[in-house]
Amino acid sequence: MKDFKNKVMLLTGAAHGFGREIAKEAARREMKLALLDIDEPALQETSKMVADLGAEVLTVPADVSDEDAVNAAIDKVLAKFGGVDVLINDAGIALPGRMWELPTRDWEWILHVNTLSQVYTMKRIIPVMLEQKTHAAILNVASIAGLLDTPGMPAYHASKFASVGLTEATAYDLQRIGADIQMHVMCPGFVQTDLYHTEQHRPTRYADATDPYYSSEAFKKGQQFAQYVITNGTPIDTIADTVFKALEDNTFYILTHPEYNPLISDRVNRIVNNGAPDVHVMDGIM
Repeated sequence: MKDFKNKVMLLTGAAHGFGREIAKEAARREMKLALLDIDEPALQETSKMVADLGAEVLTVPADVSDEDAVNAAIDKVLAKFGGVDVLINDAGIALPGRMWELPTRDWEWILHVNTLSQVYTMKRIIPVMLEQKTHAAILNVASIAGLLDTPGMPAYHASKFASVGLTEATAYDLQRIGADIQMHVMCPGFVQTDLYHTEQHRPTRYADATDPYYSSEAFKKGQQFAQYVITNGTPIDTIADTVFKALEDNTFYILTHPEYNPLISDRVNRIVNNGAPDVHVMDGIM
């Protein structure tokens, strides 16, 4: 995709981090914006930023882990703009915790936000894009955690591996029918976002303050680790340029941290050579 002027972008996770940076760059490129996020005050801040840049913007507070809420939000987007040219699924959360310790509700929450929300939007938007018969693009934000495993975050890895596989398989299906829709999956490493504030956005249906896990040392250490790696990540100021360059160049896999490429290659080699995960490879790296 080369021309963005007057194209409609639907962006989830628009209130913070990647979403806010992408929204601002889209506004600079004179796109029309539909912004979704669960954090309404922060979403309104993003909306004002892009409006001040001259963009036509629709702000829709929505919990993307709820399919009905996503469908209602998309109804508003289509009523306002009539279609969608670029869909960016950026909404995401991070929940550290070992497999046998993390409560089931947390598994459900992270899979609903990080994976199923992408299913909900694509199920609605792909038919719209096909009906439009114009060039379109979909970008799903996954993570380097969708290409590499590390200790302590199995739910996060499961959700991000699923996002990568979902995007790849959808690309095959769109190619098979000759759809003019380019697919992308973004797999960044640690970047300075507010992802470690996940708990501030927990819907009540996933909450149970009486569960002993949330007062455990394992939970506290997981939260501390998440804050450390994110606040010590790379600056966020290159993310928007990276996203738009990938859209312009039709780059499918968007990798932001080349230092992890040897680990990706190592994982692939272990798979084809009947190797096994080795925690010592990851110790001190991630």
